[in-house]
Amino acid sequence: MQPSPFIGELVGTMVLILLGNGVVANVVLKKTKGESGGWIVITAGWAFAVMFGVFTANAFGSAAAHLNPAVTVGFAVLKNDYSFVATYIPAQLIGAFLGAVLVWLQYLPHWKATEDGGAKLACFSTGPAIKSTGANFLSEFIATVILIVGIVAIGYAGSSDPEKGGIPSGVAPYLVGMLVWSIGLSLGGTTGYAINPVRDLGPRIAHAILPIPNKGSSDWGYGWIPVVAPIAGAIIGGLILRSFSF
Repeated sequence: MQPSPFIGELVGTMVLILLGNGVVANVVLKKTKGESGGWIVITAGWAFAVMFGVFTANAFGSAAAHLNPAVTVGFAVLKNDYSFVATYIPAQLIGAFLGAVLVWLQYLPHWKATEDGGAKLACFSTGPAIKSTGANFLSEFIATVILIVGIVAIGYAGSSDPEKGGIPSGVAPYLVGMLVWSIGLSLGGTTGYAINPVRDLGPRIAHAILPIPNKGSSDWGYGWIPVVAPIAGAIIGGLILRSFSF
């Protein structure tokens, strides 16, 4: 098997979800060493998950390392080039599902030890602190616009002419991780900041089909918001950047 953009996106997204949802499981499941670690631990864990997911995607053949359909759509709109969408998004969804399965395996004894079905779902997918369709959609929309604009801004940092300089490529994953950390700390308290359709959808599918004791509902009634709102935010983010000739 040779490295390729498809394999890179798949494996990178799998690592992203394993480490990202893994930190949630470590904090919310019962009898773990990290139980009740809190929001700072979760947001930091997700930041590191993004960073190592990007590095992994690069190593396995995806130079772009989107790991997120919102990023893929945002860049497609920005560049008016949709040629990579059909390759990246299926790989990301498969990787997200596999990453969620690995989280389930990693914490296998702790599902039974945890009584709260909502806590178990949180180890897979996002959910609102206060359920309000319009407000929840807006939260994910705004956070994703910031994600897209922030990623592009990082790429242009350090030079007014990106063709002649900018930050070294190896530094970008650290900065993108910090961006996601910032979004989580500042904007994530409303919905859990999916900002990534497959980060929510792939693990939600896994939650629905895995034999998790007393897992409760997969909350599909809410599940469309962390899919649709980030895509909408990505489109608007891409259009904003395109209007400034990025």
